[in-house]
Amino acid sequence: MAKVFTIPVPPKLGNKRRERTSDPRYVEGQRLLVEAMRYLVQIDPVINRPAIELISEHVRTRFRMSDTPLDRTPSPEAF
Repeated sequence: MAKVFTIPVPPKLGNKRRERTSDPRYVEGQRLLVEAMRYLVQIDPVINRPAIELISEHVRTRFRMSDTPLDRTPSPEAF
């Protein structure tokens, strides 16, 4: 059986996290998607259900996991 060696790494104490600031484009994009879902529900919620689910899934996956309001370049996996 093989042995596993671990090398402890001390934490970097001088590396503070940046304060998050909201990006108006990020907030506006989310607001626009919510308005689109509201509009689709008002017109006909039964017929527009697939479209509402598609927008909802996009908001849950793309905005929550890959997008960030900071001015950082998104990772290639986000696309």
